[in-house]
Amino acid sequence: MPAWKRAFDLALAGGFAVILAPIFLGLVLWLLVKQGRPIFYVSERMKTPDTAFPLIKFRTMTTGTEDGGVSGGNKAGRITPAGATLRATRLDEMPQLINILKGDLSFVGPRPPLRTYVDRAPELYAQVLACRPGVTGLATLVYHRHEAMLLERCDTAEETDAVYARACVPRKARLDLIYRDHRSLCFDIDLLLQTLGGMVRRGS
Repeated sequence: MPAWKRAFDLALAGGFAVILAPIFLGLVLWLLVKQGRPIFYVSERMKTPDTAFPLIKFRTMTTGTEDGGVSGGNKAGRITPAGATLRATRLDEMPQLINILKGDLSFVGPRPPLRTYVDRAPELYAQVLACRPGVTGLATLVYHRHEAMLLERCDTAEETDAVYARACVPRKARLDLIYRDHRSLCFDIDLLLQTLGGMVRRGS
């Protein structure tokens, strides 16, 4: 990761951690009342083709024995009312500030993939994960809505996996590689502002 990018992440994450601490605590208490424990959902994701890390989010689904894999229509019935609110505003991703401070994530970059997809396409992800994964990014902004539309039609975990691997992985990778080839501080700031603008529109 370029030194400017890590410095930007640390400065921004540190500032957000201070400013958002009361909101973070409020969300923890609200989720404790609304849906109980566990408050957080931790999922293994890949930082490099060979290195995994625990991605932290607020839990948005009822707990189950088959929490692995991409979320599609087969899991829609498990989203809690509180979880739907968090997902709509992307506040479920607030705990990822911890991942940024630890160096697992950047603010901007490709979304960190599950190990199974890295294992299936190691050469592709060797290129994609040349950039530190991010909370948001070009592929997230451009393709997220279309990806959600494709996956919400899937009725089983197997169908979700097949659609994601066939349709989503290669298209998102192309966008991630465009970001890799053009990343800069100005590009990162632009993508962050677009992300924040989308969160405000969805929350209003």
